Amino acid sequence: MNTTLSPENITTLQQIVGQQYIFTDEETRRHYGHDETEDYNFPPAVVVKPGTPEEVSQIMKLANEYKIPVVPIGGRTGLSGGALSIHGGIGLSMERFNKIEIDEKNLQATVEPAVITQAFRDAAFEKGLFYPPDPSSQGSCTIGGNVAENAGGARALKYGVTKDYVLNLQVVLPNGDIIWTGANTLKNSTGYNLTQLMVGSEGTLGIITKIVMKLLPKNNHNILMLVPFFRSAQACEAVAEIFRAGIVPSALEFMERDAIDWTLRFVEDVSIDIKDEVEAHLLIEVDGNYPDVLFAEAEKIMGVLEQFDIDEILFADTEDQKNALWKMRRAVGEAVKSNSVYKEEDTVVPRYELPTLLAGIKEAGRKYGFRSVCYGHAGDGNLHVNIIKGDMTDENWNTEVPKGIREIFELTVSLKGTLSGEHGIGYVQKNYMDIAFPQGQLQMMKGIKQLFDPNNILNPGKILPDNL
Repeated sequence: MNTTLSPENITTLQQIVGQQYIFTDEETRRHYGHDETEDYNFPPAVVVKPGTPEEVSQIMKLANEYKIPVVPIGGRTGLSGGALSIHGGIGLSMERFNKIEIDEKNLQATVEPAVITQAFRDAAFEKGLFYPPDPSSQGSCTIGGNVAENAGGARALKYGVTKDYVLNLQVVLPNGDIIWTGANTLKNSTGYNLTQLMVGSEGTLGIITKIVMKLLPKNNHNILMLVPFFRSAQACEAVAEIFRAGIVPSALEFMERDAIDWTLRFVEDVSIDIKDEVEAHLLIEVDGNYPDVLFAEAEKIMGVLEQFDIDEILFADTEDQKNALWKMRRAVGEAVKSNSVYKEEDTVVPRYELPTLLAGIKEAGRKYGFRSVCYGHAGDGNLHVNIIKGDMTDENWNTEVPKGIREIFELTVSLKGTLSGEHGIGYVQKNYMDIAFPQGQLQMMKGIKQLFDPNNILNPGKILPDNL
């Protein structure tokens, strides 16, 4: 593998995309050498910004011939290191791919990978349509990155994650071939499902250049409530009980007390009075087109919550209040990061096991000497675990914390969960994959990678363990 490029390689790239879209200066390379994963920075040897699938194809043919690693780069909001150029090579910024075409008759859209998720959701909304996946970074992450990581978000609970909306993909393979993986139909039982194989493959099998998405009619009403719990474990227990009562909220989010306290200090225009004894909150939303039905569902949820030790429920009466509560929830990750160096793990278990998982996370922290802040999409069992460095020594941070993370993942898998619900494996979780999969299955994954990318040039060093 050639981690650097020759002058001749650079000249060829300039001929493909134009000299103005090639960058070799250190500042630009460092800018594209990081995402939101801890404090890592792996600058590519060169940053290239193609503008068409054909240009991507020519770049991949060059890279395949000279065995140059290529890493697709989107919004760089990832939390698993998927866009890090750990072997140098070509950092392939997809930011010029930013077009949206909405087919109102078929409730579909063709979207290019650099489109910001919120921009796509807004464009659909203007047409009376709804694209549900809403990761917390939706104002800066891209649709291409969402597809690569199979991103979710708060409303995945009711509506599903990115994979549930992808119908077809245009993909450039490592050898430069351009293919469509499926068809623009709601049903497709024709051969192997290459579309869903690409979704969540983290840029290791092909480079996505167009995405055909299905859309839904938009809902017109919602009710949002913030529920304070005096015990964190009871907040987790309440999640399963709401579903057992026959209610499927559009969102059901869990936030530990520290998560809210840190966020309220970080976000200037949001203020909530919280009693000292409150340990956690649930943020619960129901949505639909009929207000009477929603009020009945909210009352039923309140009946469930009365079984638990809670404080007064806050109902968001206005759009401004709703936006403020969602702003608080979506800012938790940034707030934690602003306080300390941290590692974020993305555990997911069947929702009934959330109390056991939360207790195990805290026990691991006591055992290995770290503090954690937990929050996330409790409705679908997806708990984000922010492990805080604080005043830990570098030695303990580098030696003890990984042991604690391994124990957390072992507990997660023992509860019939897995390592990541929506952030992906990427660079930082790959050496825990042996917890989730036996060697035989990891070898199968390696075989798939080799079939698509025999020279291992496309986003190498991701997902699969180093010792495989």
